[in-house]
Amino acid sequence: MIGDVLTTSILFQALKAEHPEAKLHYVINSHTYPVVENNPFIDKFLFVTPEIESNKAKFLTFLNQIKKEKYDAVIDVYSKFSSNLMTKFSGAKIKISKKKWYTSHYYTHTFKDAKIPNTNAGLAVENRLQLLQPLCENIPIKLQPKVYLTEAEIKTSKQVLIDSKIDLSKPLFMISVLGSGENKTYPLPHMADLIDVIVGQTEGQILFNYIPNQIHEAQTVYNFTKAETKPHIFFDVFGKSLREFLSITHHCTALIGNEGGAVNMAKALNIPTFTIFSPWILKEAWNMFDNDTTNVSIHLIDVKPELYEGKSLKQMKGDVFSLYQSFPPELIIPKLKTYLQQF
Repeated sequence: MIGDVLTTSILFQALKAEHPEAKLHYVINSHTYPVVENNPFIDKFLFVTPEIESNKAKFLTFLNQIKKEKYDAVIDVYSKFSSNLMTKFSGAKIKISKKKWYTSHYYTHTFKDAKIPNTNAGLAVENRLQLLQPLCENIPIKLQPKVYLTEAEIKTSKQVLIDSKIDLSKPLFMISVLGSGENKTYPLPHMADLIDVIVGQTEGQILFNYIPNQIHEAQTVYNFTKAETKPHIFFDVFGKSLREFLSITHHCTALIGNEGGAVNMAKALNIPTFTIFSPWILKEAWNMFDNDTTNVSIHLIDVKPELYEGKSLKQMKGDVFSLYQSFPPELIIPKLKTYLQQF
């Protein structure tokens, strides 16, 4: 996933700091490349394409490509069957991954994920950094992922906004109106209520983050907003590619909405965020760099902890849609209004 690929990129910065002569390669799904494009710490990318994933012969060819690289060390962040095979074919002497009872024999070093974060970087960052222990003596306490835009991308996106009659001297909010799936998407009428609050308090301009095949859902959110809110929404201004989304978000005052890759990308651009977590997602893992000012998040467990007593997140996932009904806008708006006061 995009957020995972972006977050894992912090390992390259730490490795280069201690081993500046090392050649560092990154195996990623091809569609995630835009978030790590131009990263100065990564020397080479190996892309897992949809064809490789769906065709055993092509996957075997890819494994043999890995074998030819003659790696000295491999860090497998996922420890899934496909990455287990990549690790095995690498022939590396040092093989590092998270601890799983059924794959530990594949690796020379394994680490158990922590459950409680030590810093505001969050568990997604901290659990990745611990994988560096066999390779680095000086491991940073925390590192923040970063997206590297070109000056041309920044200039072009700015002109797109200006041509769309957006006033960059006024607040401009990117709204993550949809999550990566239905079970990670705040109910659409509720999201519209939050947008009404944003416009009502700030008189800000609104952009929606969506892709063309999500236009129906995005249009539904737009339709649910108040009549006085609609003129503030520039519905047809959106990134038609991942790099375009990143470039446009670079000019935004803040990104507000569903937890997911868009939030992680905004943080990697140093854009403030207000994040709404799905009731079944572990907040401690992905509330990266929350600081109660520029980066703020809210989870159902924050306002109704009694709903989680004696239940696992897996159980909550199965009940997510009824849990969303227990998370109405009234529980989010006070924190959102406080957050908006800074803009």
